[in-house]
This record gives sequence, structure tokens and C-alpha cells, in this order.
Amino acid sequence: MTTSPEAVGPDAATPGRPVLEATGLSVVHRTRSGPLHAVSGVDLALYPRRTLALVGESGSGKSSIAKALLRLPPPTTGTVTLDGTDLAALSPRALRAVRPRLQMVFQDPLSSLNPRRRVRDLVAEPLDAHPDPARDREETVTRQLGAVGLPPALFGDRRPHQLSGGQAQRVAIARALAAGPRVLIADEAVSALDVSAQATVLNLLRGLTEERGLAGLFISHDLGVVRAVSDEVAVLQLGRVCERGPTEAVLAAPAHPYTAALLAAVPEPGRPLRDTGLLPADPPSPLAPPSGCRFRTRCPLADSRCATEEPRHREVAPGRTVACHRPLVGAAQA
Repeated sequence: MTTSPEAVGPDAATPGRPVLEATGLSVVHRTRSGPLHAVSGVDLALYPRRTLALVGESGSGKSSIAKALLRLPPPTTGTVTLDGTDLAALSPRALRAVRPRLQMVFQDPLSSLNPRRRVRDLVAEPLDAHPDPARDREETVTRQLGAVGLPPALFGDRRPHQLSGGQAQRVAIARALAAGPRVLIADEAVSALDVSAQATVLNLLRGLTEERGLAGLFISHDLGVVRAVSDEVAVLQLGRVCERGPTEAVLAAPAHPYTAALLAAVPEPGRPLRDTGLLPADPPSPLAPPSGCRFRTRCPLADSRCATEEPRHREVAPGRTVACHRPLVGAAQA
């Protein structure tokens, strides 16, 4: 049985409509060497109080998806809806009005904060950009700084260079929360932090998503981090989702050879790295993606069918789909 990624899985069992939904999302960049296919036909749905993790190696298209969802710039093809509204159908003024509902936390907290501004003014930036008479500026800033564990009396007048990396990232999160978002996108939001700061920020993101009913998208290449923060995971390979399902199930028994290779490359204390099983070939270029399955040039299981036929998503276990002709688990159900 073949099916689209959104027809099955945790999303299908989640009550209510998705807050944000992307269908057929593609991003193509025009370069001197020709079109670069950063993202190709990706479907995603984000639900309240749930976090979807996007994982994949560098160049797989994770950040391109995040920017396309925010229309920075818009996707080349495909639709993105927020609470049922097609963002492409909005006028520039209407789009500006809904932007506070879509917020992003970036990888490097210090580079995303204006070094000349005080913490309290940084957190208030969304309030200043989108004034709302119903919201008190000072009260909102105080509440959001408290929510991220930074007492305003101690941190309100500091500037970014007076903060640690973890503190700066919490300021960035407080600023995003001040906008009153429905969707919170974290793009490699802890990769620049040390382990203890990572744990603090991950727990904060997880708690805030559940407490405030946010729909979360967490982008990372670190599978250990993904396990701590997400409910489900979508594995991205060269611009396409190759596997999707509940985080614990996917990481415990990957169905796609690419997911298995990513897990084998994760270091564990006291154990040498496992053989990823990949064929000795360089990753293909998004300027000229392979025919059929885009992973086939590195896949140890590839056969002639993989070169001629693009694999469609199929259900391999309840709530799990994989785009592979020879899945590692649940092949009998395919």
C-alpha cells in the first residue's frame, strides 16, 4: 500500500486540525550552474502541543523548509496554510499581520540579537513592530522573561555580550513568545551551546510547547537532541522526506537505510563508532539529484528499481511511513 506522508501516522490520530500545513513544498534556487533543488515535494503538518523534528545531514534542505514556511522567501511551488489560511493568498499587509503567529529561534543566539539593545528592549521588539493596545509592553516583557527563567530585575538591563550562550538563546525564545505565536520554529537552536545549556533550552522548549499549546518544528542534525524534544520525526535526505513516524519508534528501529546510517554515526561513550554501511561515494549534488531514489548512490540495498522508480511513502507500521523500495522493517505491510 502506498500513501502520502500526511495520510497516516501520529498526525492522522491527532484530534483537531493542524495549525500549520505544507503541501507539495518545493524550493529551487537559480544558480549559475543551473537549478539547485533544495526541497522537493515535502508535506508537513504541525499540531498544537506537539513538536515535529526535521533531521538530516548538512545540505538536506532543513533550513530551506523553515524559511519557505515563513515565506523568507516563499516556496517555489506548494502551499502553506496557517489555521486554514493560504499564506500565498494574503496581501502584503495581511501577511504582515499574521507574521507574529509564526516565530523562529535561530542557531546562533548572539548573532540574532542586536548588540546595542538591552534585554528588555530585545524581548519587546515584536510588541514595538506590531503594537497592540490590549497588551501592556512592560508586563508582557516581564512575563516572558520570567517564563524562560531570566528574572527581569537581574537581566532586563543587560546587553547580549553580558549573557552566556544559553542565556542569550533564552532571550531569543522570550522575544519569540512575546509575539504571541501559534507556531515556533527552532532551527539548530542548541547546536552552538554546551551540553548543560542545551539541556536547559531543550527542557524549556518542550515545556513551553505543551503549556502554551504551540505547534513546534525543531530542526537538528543531532538525533540525541531530537529524542529529547520531539513527538515525531521526519528524516530529510537531499530535499525529500524519506521516513516519518513517532520519534522513539523511528530511532529504535529505523525503516530507511539512510536513517539507520545516521543512527550508526552517533557516537556513544565507551563504544567505537559503528559502520554506517554506506557505499563509498560522495553525497550527490542537489544541482543534479539522482534519478529514482535520491539515496541510491550511497545505499547498500539499492537495485535496478531504485534507479528508475521514485519510491513513494508507504505504511510500514502503525503511524509510520517510509519512502523506500526495500524498507528495513515492516516490509510485509508495504
